Amino acid sequence: MWIAKDWKEYEVLDASGGEKLERWGSYILLRPDPQVLWHTEKSAPEWNALNAHYHRSSKGGGEWEFFDLPQNWLLHYRELTFRLQPFAFKHTGVFPEQAVNWDWFGEKIRAAKKAQPEREIKVLNLFAYTGGATLAAALAGAAVTHVDASKGMVTWAKENAALSGLADAPIRYIVDDCVKFVEREIRRGNRYDAVIMDPPSYGRGPKGEIWKIEEQIHSLVQLTAQVLKEEPLFFLLNSYTTGLQPALLSYLLGTELRRFHGCITSSEIGLPVRESGLILPCGASGRFEADTL
Repeated sequence: MWIAKDWKEYEVLDASGGEKLERWGSYILLRPDPQVLWHTEKSAPEWNALNAHYHRSSKGGGEWEFFDLPQNWLLHYRELTFRLQPFAFKHTGVFPEQAVNWDWFGEKIRAAKKAQPEREIKVLNLFAYTGGATLAAALAGAAVTHVDASKGMVTWAKENAALSGLADAPIRYIVDDCVKFVEREIRRGNRYDAVIMDPPSYGRGPKGEIWKIEEQIHSLVQLTAQVLKEEPLFFLLNSYTTGLQPALLSYLLGTELRRFHGCITSSEIGLPVRESGLILPCGASGRFEADTL
Protein backbone atom coordinates (compact mmCIF):
# COMPACT_ATOMS: atom_id res chain seq x y z
CA MET A 1 0.00 0.00 0.00
CA TRP A 2 1.16 3.53 -0.79
CA ILE A 3 0.75 5.56 2.41
CA ALA A 4 0.42 9.34 2.71
CA LYS A 5 2.39 9.61 5.94
CA ASP A 6 4.18 12.96 5.62
CA TRP A 7 1.42 15.36 6.61
CA LYS A 8 2.23 17.68 9.52
CA GLU A 9 -1.13 19.43 9.89
CA TYR A 10 -3.50 16.57 9.06
CA GLU A 11 -3.93 13.14 10.65
CA VAL A 12 -6.48 10.40 11.16
CA LEU A 13 -6.63 10.27 14.94
CA ASP A 14 -8.89 7.23 15.24
CA ALA A 15 -11.48 5.24 13.30
CA SER A 16 -14.34 3.11 14.59
CA GLY A 17 -17.95 2.22 13.83
CA GLY A 18 -18.07 3.61 10.30
CA GLU A 19 -16.50 6.97 11.16
CA LYS A 20 -13.04 8.51 11.09
CA LEU A 21 -11.82 11.10 13.56
CA GLU A 22 -9.51 13.61 11.90
CA ARG A 23 -7.37 16.61 12.79
CA TRP A 24 -7.37 19.26 10.09
CA GLY A 25 -4.91 21.81 11.40
CA SER A 26 -6.37 23.03 14.71
CA TYR A 27 -9.80 21.51 14.16
CA ILE A 28 -11.26 18.07 14.89
CA LEU A 29 -13.77 16.66 12.40
CA LEU A 30 -15.74 13.42 12.54
CA ARG A 31 -16.86 12.06 9.18
CA PRO A 32 -18.37 8.79 7.94
CA ASP A 33 -16.12 6.36 6.07
CA PRO A 34 -17.48 3.15 4.48
CA GLN A 35 -14.11 1.42 4.90
CA VAL A 36 -14.27 1.60 8.70
CA LEU A 37 -16.08 -1.68 9.30
CA TRP A 38 -14.50 -2.36 12.68
CA HIS A 39 -15.58 -1.29 16.16
CA THR A 40 -12.82 -0.40 18.61
CA GLU A 41 -12.78 1.47 21.90
CA LYS A 42 -12.99 5.22 21.37
CA SER A 43 -10.23 6.10 23.80
CA ALA A 44 -8.77 9.12 21.99
CA PRO A 45 -9.72 12.30 23.91
CA GLU A 46 -10.54 14.06 20.63
CA TRP A 47 -13.75 12.02 20.34
CA ASN A 48 -15.10 14.44 22.97
CA ALA A 49 -13.61 17.59 21.45
CA LEU A 50 -15.29 17.82 18.06
CA ASN A 51 -15.46 21.01 16.03
CA ALA A 52 -17.81 19.46 13.49
CA HIS A 53 -19.57 16.15 12.81
CA TYR A 54 -20.99 15.02 9.48
CA HIS A 55 -24.07 12.84 9.98
CA ARG A 56 -24.99 10.53 7.14
CA SER A 57 -28.70 10.23 6.41
CA SER A 58 -30.39 6.85 5.98
CA LYS A 59 -32.02 8.35 2.88
CA GLY A 60 -28.68 9.23 1.31
CA GLY A 61 -26.46 12.27 1.70
CA GLY A 62 -26.29 13.90 5.11
CA GLU A 63 -25.53 17.15 6.87
CA TRP A 64 -22.94 18.84 9.04
CA GLU A 65 -23.40 19.58 12.72
CA PHE A 66 -21.09 22.43 13.71
CA PHE A 67 -19.83 23.09 17.23
CA ASP A 68 -16.94 25.52 16.84
CA LEU A 69 -15.62 25.66 13.29
CA PRO A 70 -14.83 28.68 11.11
CA GLN A 71 -16.39 28.99 7.68
CA ASN A 72 -12.98 28.27 6.16
CA TRP A 73 -9.38 27.85 7.26
CA LEU A 74 -5.96 26.98 5.83
CA LEU A 75 -4.04 23.72 5.67
CA HIS A 76 -0.46 23.22 4.49
CA TYR A 77 1.38 20.33 2.86
CA ARG A 78 5.06 20.98 2.24
CA GLU A 79 5.12 24.24 0.23
CA LEU A 80 1.42 24.09 -0.71
CA THR A 81 -1.46 25.89 1.00
CA PHE A 82 -5.13 24.95 0.72
CA ARG A 83 -8.29 26.72 1.78
CA LEU A 84 -10.59 24.26 3.50
CA GLN A 85 -14.35 24.54 3.80
CA PRO A 86 -16.89 21.90 4.84
CA PHE A 87 -19.46 21.42 2.13
CA ALA A 88 -22.03 18.91 0.89
CA PHE A 89 -21.20 15.21 0.71
CA LYS A 90 -18.88 15.46 3.76
CA HIS A 91 -15.86 16.88 1.89
CA THR A 92 -13.52 19.68 2.93
CA GLY A 93 -11.73 20.52 -0.34
CA VAL A 94 -8.69 18.23 -0.01
CA PHE A 95 -8.19 14.46 -0.23
CA PRO A 96 -5.14 14.01 2.04
CA GLU A 97 -4.34 10.49 0.82
CA GLN A 98 -3.47 11.91 -2.60
CA ALA A 99 -0.33 13.48 -1.16
CA VAL A 100 1.45 10.16 -1.74
CA ASN A 101 0.80 10.61 -5.46
CA TRP A 102 1.74 14.29 -5.42
CA ASP A 103 5.14 13.32 -4.03
CA TRP A 104 5.57 10.56 -6.60
CA PHE A 105 4.87 12.55 -9.73
CA GLY A 106 6.57 15.64 -8.30
CA GLU A 107 9.81 13.65 -8.18
CA LYS A 108 9.24 12.49 -11.77
CA ILE A 109 8.80 16.05 -13.01
CA ARG A 110 11.80 17.38 -11.08
CA ALA A 111 14.03 14.59 -12.36
CA ALA A 112 12.95 15.25 -15.94
CA LYS A 113 13.60 18.98 -15.55
CA LYS A 114 17.00 18.32 -14.01
CA ALA A 115 17.97 16.06 -16.91
CA GLN A 116 16.65 18.55 -19.50
CA PRO A 117 16.32 22.03 -17.95
CA GLU A 118 14.85 23.56 -21.12
CA ARG A 119 12.17 20.88 -21.50
CA GLU A 120 8.56 21.95 -20.96
CA ILE A 121 6.69 19.25 -19.06
CA LYS A 122 3.02 19.52 -20.07
CA VAL A 123 0.61 17.84 -17.64
CA LEU A 124 -3.11 17.30 -18.20
CA ASN A 125 -5.10 17.04 -14.95
CA LEU A 126 -8.64 15.72 -15.51
CA PHE A 127 -11.37 15.92 -12.85
CA ALA A 128 -8.96 18.32 -11.18
CA TYR A 129 -11.19 19.37 -8.26
CA THR A 130 -9.64 22.11 -6.04
CA GLY A 131 -6.18 21.70 -7.51
CA GLY A 132 -4.06 19.59 -5.17
CA ALA A 133 -2.44 17.63 -7.99
CA THR A 134 -2.31 20.69 -10.23
CA LEU A 135 -0.37 22.68 -7.65
CA ALA A 136 1.99 19.80 -6.85
CA ALA A 137 2.81 19.42 -10.54
CA ALA A 138 3.21 23.17 -11.08
CA LEU A 139 5.45 23.48 -8.02
CA ALA A 140 7.68 20.75 -9.45
CA GLY A 141 8.07 22.74 -12.66
CA ALA A 142 5.31 21.53 -15.00
CA ALA A 143 2.91 23.51 -17.17
CA VAL A 144 -0.52 22.22 -16.17
CA THR A 145 -3.90 22.15 -17.89
CA HIS A 146 -6.50 21.89 -15.11
CA VAL A 147 -9.91 20.60 -16.24
CA ASP A 148 -13.04 20.28 -14.11
CA ALA A 149 -16.74 20.51 -14.95
CA SER A 150 -17.49 22.66 -11.88
CA LYS A 151 -16.83 26.39 -12.20
CA GLY A 152 -16.83 26.64 -8.40
CA MET A 153 -14.09 24.02 -8.06
CA VAL A 154 -11.95 25.75 -10.68
CA THR A 155 -12.33 29.07 -8.86
CA TRP A 156 -11.34 27.35 -5.62
CA ALA A 157 -8.27 25.86 -7.35
CA LYS A 158 -7.20 29.33 -8.46
CA GLU A 159 -7.50 30.55 -4.86
CA ASN A 160 -5.33 27.66 -3.66
CA ALA A 161 -2.75 28.50 -6.32
CA ALA A 162 -2.59 32.08 -5.10
CA LEU A 163 -2.28 30.96 -1.47
CA SER A 164 0.58 28.66 -2.50
CA GLY A 165 2.47 31.42 -4.31
CA LEU A 166 1.60 29.89 -7.69
CA ALA A 167 -0.78 32.54 -9.04
CA ASP A 168 1.63 33.20 -11.93
CA ALA A 169 2.54 29.57 -12.55
CA PRO A 170 1.83 28.19 -16.05
CA ILE A 171 -1.57 26.74 -15.20
CA ARG A 172 -4.42 26.77 -17.72
CA TYR A 173 -7.82 26.48 -16.01
CA ILE A 174 -10.64 24.93 -18.03
CA VAL A 175 -14.32 24.54 -17.01
CA ASP A 176 -15.53 21.73 -19.22
CA ASP A 177 -16.67 18.13 -19.46
CA CYS A 178 -13.43 16.12 -19.37
CA VAL A 179 -14.36 13.74 -22.20
CA LYS A 180 -15.36 16.55 -24.55
CA PHE A 181 -12.24 18.51 -23.70
CA VAL A 182 -9.97 15.55 -24.48
CA GLU A 183 -11.79 14.97 -27.77
CA ARG A 184 -11.12 18.58 -28.77
CA GLU A 185 -7.46 18.35 -27.74
CA ILE A 186 -7.06 15.32 -30.00
CA ARG A 187 -8.59 17.23 -32.93
CA ARG A 188 -6.38 20.25 -32.19
CA GLY A 189 -3.26 18.06 -32.09
CA ASN A 190 -2.31 19.10 -28.55
CA ARG A 191 -0.13 16.55 -26.79
CA TYR A 192 0.99 16.11 -23.18
CA ASP A 193 3.92 14.57 -21.36
CA ALA A 194 1.75 13.30 -18.53
CA VAL A 195 -1.85 12.75 -17.47
CA ILE A 196 -3.41 12.79 -14.00
CA MET A 197 -6.91 11.38 -13.87
CA ASP A 198 -9.01 11.36 -10.68
CA PRO A 199 -12.56 10.59 -11.85
CA PRO A 200 -15.51 10.45 -9.46
CA SER A 201 -17.57 7.31 -9.09
CA TYR A 202 -20.58 9.26 -10.31
CA GLY A 203 -21.01 12.78 -11.56
CA ARG A 204 -22.59 15.20 -14.00
CA GLY A 205 -21.04 17.53 -16.54
CA PRO A 206 -21.90 21.24 -16.90
CA LYS A 207 -24.80 20.38 -19.24
CA GLY A 208 -26.11 17.43 -17.24
CA GLU A 209 -23.91 14.77 -18.82
CA ILE A 210 -23.94 11.64 -16.63
CA TRP A 211 -20.67 9.98 -15.67
CA LYS A 212 -20.51 6.44 -14.22
CA ILE A 213 -16.96 5.27 -13.71
CA GLU A 214 -17.56 1.54 -14.17
CA GLU A 215 -19.19 2.16 -17.54
CA GLN A 216 -16.86 4.83 -18.89
CA ILE A 217 -13.41 4.58 -17.36
CA HIS A 218 -11.99 2.25 -20.01
CA SER A 219 -13.17 4.40 -22.90
CA LEU A 220 -11.79 7.50 -21.16
CA VAL A 221 -8.35 5.97 -20.62
CA GLN A 222 -8.39 4.77 -24.23
CA LEU A 223 -9.33 8.25 -25.43
CA THR A 224 -6.90 10.12 -23.21
CA ALA A 225 -3.97 7.93 -24.25
CA GLN A 226 -4.27 9.65 -27.63
CA VAL A 227 -3.15 13.01 -26.21
CA LEU A 228 0.12 11.60 -24.87
CA LYS A 229 3.39 12.43 -26.57
CA GLU A 230 5.45 9.64 -28.14
CA GLU A 231 7.56 9.31 -24.99
CA PRO A 232 5.29 10.23 -22.08
CA LEU A 233 6.62 10.77 -18.59
CA PHE A 234 3.76 9.30 -16.55
CA PHE A 235 0.05 8.52 -16.38
CA LEU A 236 -1.74 8.43 -13.01
CA LEU A 237 -5.21 6.88 -12.67
CA ASN A 238 -7.06 7.11 -9.35
CA SER A 239 -10.22 5.37 -8.20
CA TYR A 240 -12.36 5.63 -5.08
CA THR A 241 -14.77 2.99 -6.35
CA THR A 242 -14.61 -0.27 -4.39
CA GLY A 243 -15.13 -2.42 -7.48
CA LEU A 244 -12.08 -1.01 -9.27
CA GLN A 245 -9.26 -2.84 -7.53
CA PRO A 246 -5.57 -2.00 -8.11
CA ALA A 247 -5.11 -4.93 -10.50
CA LEU A 248 -7.94 -3.62 -12.69
CA LEU A 249 -6.25 -0.22 -12.89
CA SER A 250 -3.07 -1.96 -14.03
CA TYR A 251 -5.00 -3.87 -16.69
CA LEU A 252 -6.61 -0.66 -17.97
CA LEU A 253 -3.30 1.16 -18.21
CA GLY A 254 -1.47 -1.86 -19.57
CA THR A 255 -4.04 -2.35 -22.31
CA GLU A 256 -4.12 1.24 -23.51
CA LEU A 257 -0.49 2.29 -22.91
CA ARG A 258 1.27 -0.83 -24.15
CA ARG A 259 2.80 1.02 -27.12
CA PHE A 260 4.84 3.18 -24.76
CA HIS A 261 8.09 2.18 -23.08
CA GLY A 262 7.58 2.08 -19.34
CA CYS A 263 6.37 0.13 -16.36
CA ILE A 264 2.98 -0.04 -14.66
CA THR A 265 2.32 -0.49 -10.95
CA SER A 266 -0.80 -0.23 -8.87
CA SER A 267 -1.70 -0.30 -5.21
CA GLU A 268 -4.20 0.77 -2.61
CA ILE A 269 -3.51 4.18 -1.11
CA GLY A 270 -4.07 4.88 2.56
CA LEU A 271 -3.64 7.04 5.65
CA PRO A 272 -2.13 5.97 8.98
CA VAL A 273 -4.43 5.91 12.01
CA ARG A 274 -2.73 7.29 15.11
CA GLU A 275 -4.54 5.39 17.87
CA SER A 276 -4.62 1.88 16.38
CA GLY A 277 -1.60 1.91 14.12
CA LEU A 278 -3.81 0.63 11.29
CA ILE A 279 -3.76 1.98 7.76
CA LEU A 280 -7.12 3.30 6.55
CA PRO A 281 -7.72 2.27 2.90
CA CYS A 282 -8.64 5.27 0.77
CA GLY A 283 -8.97 3.95 -2.76
CA ALA A 284 -6.45 2.80 -5.32
CA SER A 285 -4.03 4.24 -7.86
CA GLY A 286 -2.49 2.91 -11.05
CA ARG A 287 0.76 4.42 -12.30
CA PHE A 288 2.54 4.29 -15.64
CA GLU A 289 6.05 5.71 -15.65
CA ALA A 290 8.61 5.96 -18.41
CA ASP A 291 11.61 3.62 -18.36
CA THR A 292 13.92 6.58 -18.90
CA LEU A 293 13.69 10.35 -18.91
